[in-house]
Amino acid sequence: MKKIEKAVWDCYRQLYKEATPSADFDELFENAPMEDGKKRIDYMAYSLDRKKYEEIIDEYEKKVPKRYQRGFRFEMYLGAGPKSV
Repeated sequence: MKKIEKAVWDCYRQLYKEATPSADFDELFENAPMEDGKKRIDYMAYSLDRKKYEEIIDEYEKKVPKRYQRGFRFEMYLGAGPKSV
């Protein structure tokens, strides 16, 4: 697994661990239904305070090579993370 992929997955794990309700991201992904050939996690069922969301992303972004940091942030905000409130 590449460094950026590991950071993305680890960040998702932390985001869902801190979310309300708390969840195991690996379990959510494994049990997610397939739609259009992709796994779909019901991310709207989980929420996380916006400030905490940003703190977690900032922590994991440091583990990503500089040239990928902007893409990492896009993935975290527009990908499969819980909704931020």
